[in-house]
Amino acid sequence: MPGPTARVLAMLELLQSHGGLVGSELARQLDVDPRTVRRYVVVLEELGIPITADRGRDGRYRLVSGFKLPPMMFTDDEALALAVGLQAARRLGLAEAEASVSGAVAKLERVMPESLKRRVRAVGETVALSLSRATAPESNAALAALSEAARTETRVHMRYRAREGAETARDFDAYGLAYREGCWYAVGWCHLRRGLRSFRLDRIEGVRSLGTPFRRPEGFDALAHLTHALATIERAFRVDILLRTDLVTARRELSPSVAVLDWTREGVRLHAQVDDLAWFARELARLPFVFEIRRPAALRGEVARVARRLLRSSNVKEDSS
Repeated sequence: MPGPTARVLAMLELLQSHGGLVGSELARQLDVDPRTVRRYVVVLEELGIPITADRGRDGRYRLVSGFKLPPMMFTDDEALALAVGLQAARRLGLAEAEASVSGAVAKLERVMPESLKRRVRAVGETVALSLSRATAPESNAALAALSEAARTETRVHMRYRAREGAETARDFDAYGLAYREGCWYAVGWCHLRRGLRSFRLDRIEGVRSLGTPFRRPEGFDALAHLTHALATIERAFRVDILLRTDLVTARRELSPSVAVLDWTREGVRLHAQVDDLAWFARELARLPFVFEIRRPAALRGEVARVARRLLRSSNVKEDSS
């Protein structure tokens, strides 16, 4: 339940966005009685925010015409959310992130009371976030252009540099953007390949709006599509394993970016594409349930090697105790 300070600020937002509201409507939206609304009006006036009210029992409240509100006012919880969000921004692969975050913090502190300044500084100095090491693009131009294109559903022309260095150009309908495993991606319909594709933002060389509208699929989840695409991209080995467990447990133990999981009558089928069988064997070794490797046969040998290594490590510890 929000406290009085949060409700006073919420009332200020309502007056600013609606131009004027009757007391009963303010009371309903703030979940308070009309007398409390009148007390909140007094609080705002004591803060130097002039409010007018029509005569009558349920007059309409308005901000005085021409009054300019302070640029920003935050509750304690809002300030905390901003501080943690800015900490995350340092690690999310934005170009010039350190300078941008420092500038944003400085601007916020200029409009915050001392108590909120201390809270924001405390978060910056003591909170550490464990995020993937990010690959930052040279600028934020592609992120800004593609997010706007996705919001307005406007096609763009894009130049893209592949991992091996070849550059291609294509028209692209951006359905959304997502951050995964240290990289930013744009997900949408590629007119060059005539299919859904994901593109790393740090490899985009240029984006130009074409002004052509498109329609994004209803409820499209860019992160879900990206996660599935990363798990199924063609690699050196195709893995097929039967997990002797239920689907909920399997999904709890295995990241969706590692494998695709399907329920069958036999159990949960795991499908994955991997380049390093030894790494995947170590992933399997930590699972708390039985599994059966269908393919590739070489993976069975890697799992056996992991098991022998664990047995040797266990024996060494027992001998030294």
